Amino acid sequence: MSVPADAPHDPNVSLDDMSLPERVAYLRRRMAGVPPRGEARSLSYPTPSYPAPSVEREKDEERQDQLPAKAVLAVPDALATLLPHRGLARGSVTAISGAGSLMLGLVASVTASGGYVAVVGQPRFGLLAAAEMGADLNRLAVVPDPGEDPVEVAAILLDGLDLVVLGLGGRSVPPSRARAVIARARSKGASLLVADGHWDGVDLRLDAAVRSVGGVGTGEQAGRGRLRTLRLEVCAQGKAMRPRRTCFDLRSEHGRIEWFEVPLGVSAGIRPTDRIAVLA
Repeated sequence: MSVPADAPHDPNVSLDDMSLPERVAYLRRRMAGVPPRGEARSLSYPTPSYPAPSVEREKDEERQDQLPAKAVLAVPDALATLLPHRGLARGSVTAISGAGSLMLGLVASVTASGGYVAVVGQPRFGLLAAAEMGADLNRLAVVPDPGEDPVEVAAILLDGLDLVVLGLGGRSVPPSRARAVIARARSKGASLLVADGHWDGVDLRLDAAVRSVGGVGTGEQAGRGRLRTLRLEVCAQGKAMRPRRTCFDLRSEHGRIEWFEVPLGVSAGIRPTDRIAVLA
């Protein structure tokens, strides 16, 4: 389906038959008619803290199996076991913080499974790193500078895409406006991923931290070698689950960067054939 560049907004237009460029062009025309707001204010937002893992995780996993089934967006297979619905639930809002490899992995999984994604307000988002994780760049739109109101840009993009990643740039979004955007995401069956700011009423919070790397020398060999593995510790907490955390090794398998769950406290191992991009 082709929509003329000068076509006015038509509420009856269906985005299902549009390609990603056509969807983005259509949504950009809608964004061009949005007046600036300025409701958001700058705020330094502290990194959330999480309790240590407990023996109750098995009980949490049993509760997770009993949760009502929801339509979800794909995540790395190893990461799915950490999430209450084994993916990013459609119509939900997730807050993400810490190492950028987590965001890259989520974007890569959604596009690789056929979904459309927009990354808003993240000028340092690494397209090469996303591609090495398996992202389909033909299904990815990037808006590095969304202007004075990135929340409005993200809200409009929710109309036509499966996942919108929104960088708030240290802003705090008023609760009333956050509720309106959440309602929009639910009505459209899209998922919103927010970073670098404060958003009330999120369904899930994910934080990633680099715990170790493999392949870089120590002692007399410090500063020598090649980064071969990256270990992330990912902490998750949400409305439908107790806080929990798990470690993952990121390394090259079959020509792409894959995620592998490892027990907490296990040292990062390396193999001569391991290769990894610098993702954190």
